[in-house]
Amino acid sequence: MSDATPGYVRRLGVGDATMVVIGGIIGAGIFLNPAIVAQRTGSATEMLLAWVAGGLLALAGALAYAELGARRPYAGGGYVYLREVWGPLIAFLFGWIMLLVNYAGSIAAVATTFATYACRAAGLGMHWVRPLAVGAILGFAGINYFGIRAGALVQNVLTTLKVLAVVAIVVVGLALSGASVPVTAATGATGHGNFGSALLPVLFAYSGWFYVNNIAGEIRDPRRNIPRALAFGMLGCVACYLLANLAYLAVLGHAGLAQSTAPAAEIMQRAFGERGATLIALGIAISTAGYCNIAILGGARVFQVMGADRVFFRAAARIHPRFHSPHVALFGLAAWAAVLAGTGSYGQLLDYATIGDWIGSAMVVATLFHYRRHDADPGVYRAPGHPWLPLAFIAAVLYVIAATAIAQPRETLVGLLIIATGVPVFFAWRRLGR
Repeated sequence: MSDATPGYVRRLGVGDATMVVIGGIIGAGIFLNPAIVAQRTGSATEMLLAWVAGGLLALAGALAYAELGARRPYAGGGYVYLREVWGPLIAFLFGWIMLLVNYAGSIAAVATTFATYACRAAGLGMHWVRPLAVGAILGFAGINYFGIRAGALVQNVLTTLKVLAVVAIVVVGLALSGASVPVTAATGATGHGNFGSALLPVLFAYSGWFYVNNIAGEIRDPRRNIPRALAFGMLGCVACYLLANLAYLAVLGHAGLAQSTAPAAEIMQRAFGERGATLIALGIAISTAGYCNIAILGGARVFQVMGADRVFFRAAARIHPRFHSPHVALFGLAAWAAVLAGTGSYGQLLDYATIGDWIGSAMVVATLFHYRRHDADPGVYRAPGHPWLPLAFIAAVLYVIAATAIAQPRETLVGLLIIATGVPVFFAWRRLGR
């Protein structure tokens, strides 16, 4: 098969790709979500089990993506697999919800989080949040205009710093507690004991590994390096998350963690006072900035491929002749995200997009069964545990979809309607693109 996106150059090694995986997963979640998980569990042991279970499920999904990336090492990731297996309409609907809501909305939300914590760290007024968020979005698009190496260099630096921020939480937390972790202490009324609902914020915190598949067309020796990057990155993130949760429990205990609104800040403030709170604000700002860069870098490749397929603006298919970047798609995505960030209208959109995001994830992993049956390639990486691990992941996603529909029926219905609006758009674009 010829590359579906001519013009890209394979410049990234396994280290760069691993940084993309880690950077796409670690954002603000590990600094904030453990408190939510503690509120929904009945003990520290149950809470840690939720993080272990979530990590194993995410690893199952990442392993499936590793094989898909090795089989189809082209830019566009999930969109490409869905197009080949489920057809152009399903692939377009996946890209449609990504374009309209998921990528742009998450970029806007995370850029706003970055700006909020950056303002706190710098002592700036909150009126600077929206301008700084918009500036960050456009700035990262500008960096990625100069090619994948420029974007990857920035990402490597930001990912290294965000991992150091997590390490700081672990070291400070265990030092404060004398490494005594009350993992068996029950807390009674402080936790709801609802293990299923506790998995939701855990799975959200683990998501984001798929960005490396979006840039598969720019990774050297992708049949080997994509699986390696996903394995190394996922295992590294699981280790970081478990150690961070041990640190939170060591200092705050399960009851204190369940009552905390910002556990990372609380730990650092106990250790270093206001300077500690400033340091963790800076750490969260760096962590969210790294995610913002990856979402822009990876999301633009999907829209470039859609443009090449003539189901999106044809200009989006352009690749810069010198820098080999999808420059039109980059600035198109950044512009829409900047509008959402500048108006603060991304929150409701993200609520509506949840159902489409998880449906897309399940359908992408399901394509692996098709490739196993119809694309025999003895030399390609084959994910272990097939078919049980992909089935476990799909079952977990179906559970999340059902739980979301029950908890947020209105948002789920609107989300499905947003997906449905893509059907007439698809046929109109196909007609115009011929």
